[in-house]
Amino acid sequence: MDITLRSSKSSKQRLLGQRPSSSLWLRTLLLITLAIGLTGCDESEPQAERISLSGATMGTTWSVVIAASSDSDIDTNTLQQDIATLLIDINAQMSTYDPESEISQFNKHTNSEWFPVSAALTGLVTLSHDISEASGGAFDSTIGPLVNLWGFGPNPKPDQIPSDQQINNANQLVGYEKVTWRNSPPSLKKSTDGLVLDLSAIAKGYAVDQLSELLNKNKISDYLVEIGGEMKAAGKRPSGDPWRIGIERPLEGQRSTQRVIKLYGTAIATSGDYRNYYEEDGIRYSHTINPKTGKPITHNLASVTVLAEDCAVADGLATALNVLGAKKGLELANHRQIAALFLVRNGNGFDELASKAFTEQVHED
Repeated sequence: MDITLRSSKSSKQRLLGQRPSSSLWLRTLLLITLAIGLTGCDESEPQAERISLSGATMGTTWSVVIAASSDSDIDTNTLQQDIATLLIDINAQMSTYDPESEISQFNKHTNSEWFPVSAALTGLVTLSHDISEASGGAFDSTIGPLVNLWGFGPNPKPDQIPSDQQINNANQLVGYEKVTWRNSPPSLKKSTDGLVLDLSAIAKGYAVDQLSELLNKNKISDYLVEIGGEMKAAGKRPSGDPWRIGIERPLEGQRSTQRVIKLYGTAIATSGDYRNYYEEDGIRYSHTINPKTGKPITHNLASVTVLAEDCAVADGLATALNVLGAKKGLELANHRQIAALFLVRNGNGFDELASKAFTEQVHED
């Protein structure tokens, strides 16, 4: 699948303008748990030093686990600060919860003139457009008006479920083809007043990729990066074994593992409907909204996990496949050679549907 990540260094440093992390924890679509301790290791084999760093970002948490060789010289304090600074930069570009961020300033822009932004933002909009076209519009970075209408963005939950007229009005502002970009100088342009970009479905994956690049530049080759459940692995664990990741079974109110897989220099992201939702009159409304209907998805697909070289690609594709549902999503995954695992509700359990690329790529215990 010819979707590539275009990115660059960020240029601003601001704190997040988001809701408290207690509410935004729900935006973690599906926690993919780190399975380092699932099996023992041979004590006779030399072990690399395990370095763990962590913090808060995007209303959730980030973590970095490094397998450092005995001759490595990693300044953990400096690295922690560099990571924090990088994440502040990304939020200053991508956060719809920060009224001063680049994306928020563009969203308030009320004419069709070019609006200057960072190259990182134009790069992510470009990638979002690629995923939109590849998925037939199932992924759409201009879905902001609908996200806000349904109360899954900076706006609070509505007192009443939006009417068909409200949904139709908001949907008139949605359409990935309504935003264009240029690279020199990096700028965005909207063709419709009221267009609102929302990159929440891809920003965590992008941030994972940026942290991975930061570690690579510091000549760190064995690590696992995670932000809100989205991950990227490189090299090996401190034990010398491959990184092992538990894909969560999508059960409400509890944590359990569906299966454990090994990652070899790849990224993994999951989109699900069972952690971020609200109920009204006995009906559950998921945070994942179909750009075609303007309404939350209602099918029986519980989660989609995607493997890709770049976490931003995996993040965006997981959302697109989740919107499409199990049947159409699997068809697209096989057509586009996307490594995807679908967990479909079946009574009290789940059926697994795996794309051909996922079956070929995944190594299990």
